[in-house]
Amino acid sequence: MPRLSYDLHIHSCLSPCGDEDMLPSNIIGMAYLAHLDVIAVTDHNSCRNCPAVLKLAQQYQIIAIPGMELTTMEEVHVLCLFAELSDAMSFDEYVYARLMKIPNDERVFGKQEIYDEEDRLIGTEEYLLINATEISFEELGRLMKDFHGVYIPAHIDKNSNSLLSNLGFISPDADFTIAELADITHLEELSQKNPYLKKCNIITNSDAHMLGKINEAMNYLECKGRSRQDIIDALNLCLQDPKTHR
Repeated sequence: MPRLSYDLHIHSCLSPCGDEDMLPSNIIGMAYLAHLDVIAVTDHNSCRNCPAVLKLAQQYQIIAIPGMELTTMEEVHVLCLFAELSDAMSFDEYVYARLMKIPNDERVFGKQEIYDEEDRLIGTEEYLLINATEISFEELGRLMKDFHGVYIPAHIDKNSNSLLSNLGFISPDADFTIAELADITHLEELSQKNPYLKKCNIITNSDAHMLGKINEAMNYLECKGRSRQDIIDALNLCLQDPKTHR
């Protein structure tokens, strides 16, 4: 089975907190230089730079997973990944309809720009994308079935905008199978306090907001093949021992 290097949490210039040079073309170029096999661009509450990323990734034989970093009504950050771009864009529309509509102040929060694969600016987002949505964390299992995706509580070891910091615990009735740690060395301690994590696949990503923070090829998944669906299946099937990710 292919052993693929990954970084599944990267922000583009559509995220107001992302550097302006986080263009789709620059992200793909940096991923290529870093010898990454698989990436996901996961902007806050939006997938609208994913079409350009997927087109550019094909030119470099990089597997690009369409996704977003959703902010729930509890202000928990959650990665949502999809095998098909059409499902990601349908979810984008669903989320946008439930986003708090507060105008973005570029001077305070930063620009929110949408690009095509030719580095042409094709749009901007007027409403601040880092706001919470009307979507609750407990809805995500059902929603991902409806939109054929997978959800991953993001950076659960951080002290803000994470499942543990904002909700305080992991319900034994939770239905996610993957969780992300910012620092994989926190896994043992968190698993002792939250036994649910022992049956989850644990991944770690860069959460890059600037080009220099995109990971080198240091984390791996074993997959049946090289399709986007193979990547999603590998995440769900827990094929990789989380302690060997680094």
